[in-house]
Amino acid sequence: MIDLRLLREDPDRVRASQRVRGEDVDLVDALLSADERRRSSGTRFDELRSEQRLLGKQVAQAKGDEKAALLQRTKDLAAEVKAADAEQGAAKDEADRLLRSLANLIDPAAPVGGEEDFVTLEEIGTPRDFAAEGFEPRDHVELGQILGAIDTERGAKVAGARSYYLTGVGALLELALVNMAFAQATAAGFIPMITPTLVRPAAMDGTGFLGQAAENVYHLKEEDRYLVGTSEVPLAAYHMDEIIEAEKLPLRYAGYSSCFRREAGTYGKDTRGIIRVHQFEKVEMFVYTTPEDAENEHRRLLQWEKDFLNALELPYRVIDVASGDLGASAARKFDIEAWIPTQGKYREVTSTSNTTEYQSRRLAIRMREEGKTRPLATLNGTLVAVPRTIVAILENHQQADGSVVVPEALRPFLGGRTVLEPVAK
Repeated sequence: MIDLRLLREDPDRVRASQRVRGEDVDLVDALLSADERRRSSGTRFDELRSEQRLLGKQVAQAKGDEKAALLQRTKDLAAEVKAADAEQGAAKDEADRLLRSLANLIDPAAPVGGEEDFVTLEEIGTPRDFAAEGFEPRDHVELGQILGAIDTERGAKVAGARSYYLTGVGALLELALVNMAFAQATAAGFIPMITPTLVRPAAMDGTGFLGQAAENVYHLKEEDRYLVGTSEVPLAAYHMDEIIEAEKLPLRYAGYSSCFRREAGTYGKDTRGIIRVHQFEKVEMFVYTTPEDAENEHRRLLQWEKDFLNALELPYRVIDVASGDLGASAARKFDIEAWIPTQGKYREVTSTSNTTEYQSRRLAIRMREEGKTRPLATLNGTLVAVPRTIVAILENHQQADGSVVVPEALRPFLGGRTVLEPVAK
């Protein structure tokens, strides 16, 4: 959540941020009103409690009618204190609820607009000209069948729509990508983590995934647990309610987990193949750092993502995501989109977000510096989301006979294979 003091001092900045996000601007005034009620009721409660303590001393010294009158006042005052306490609690709950409903403040450098108003920062690599090579590229579903690597039909039979099996070399390809990602991450100083996929509500809410993203979250009602859509959630909550010494920052973690997403509201989109699915594996980078270094760390995360895709020899572009397409936690986000030949367009394969102090405030994570504590900054970045990366590899590195050339950097993690060969029928 944002800094309440900033809201009091500069509400117009918060209103402007809500506006360019396409979020409810009236939340700002509602929160200011609730905050004022909380503070005024708190003052009233303190005044009554002070009077109550003073009255207690007077009653002890009084006699006769005076004592009777003071006792009656004591009784009345107790009811007033109780009412003031209830009013203060209600105002605090309302202010807290509204504060948690506000999205993070937009970075002024982020483009303003909706989903299509992103800014392309760079394009790396050149898409292959398959026509010049003399053949029509196959999509990843057909290639997956030829290679014995992907089975969506049995995935749907067993688990329903948007489900799949990775089989044979497809399963090995997933493990290779995960191991390659961990090798890069650990070489860069990240601590490898295998994270929980079931988390408590505090972890999910603390990272900001129970607001606008709640419709895509799986909730297990009996256990009151959530299936995570990204290991960002357990990585962010790892230091929940903790104070981290400033000299230990930055703390960098690389978390592997299964990810679960309902994909609500996407019916009819990407129903073929494994681009938009309910369950997939991912290696996520997560960083705790000082607010002052957050912007630089964001660029570092982006570069690590680029390094990974460069090693896979994939053409891609980097985009600066527009304000209306950001998640509630992100102040700024960069997406990397790989070229998908059979779709003739770029599709997102990784992203990295600077969430500034938003998550650390919600999760009560602070840094201690020179004896003082304050919120720190958190950032996240996908190093590899397996299914979409497999799609990009198969389609971009395919050959006319249905085989797929393995990028050189991936070969050591695939037992030295240089080519994925079609399987015998």
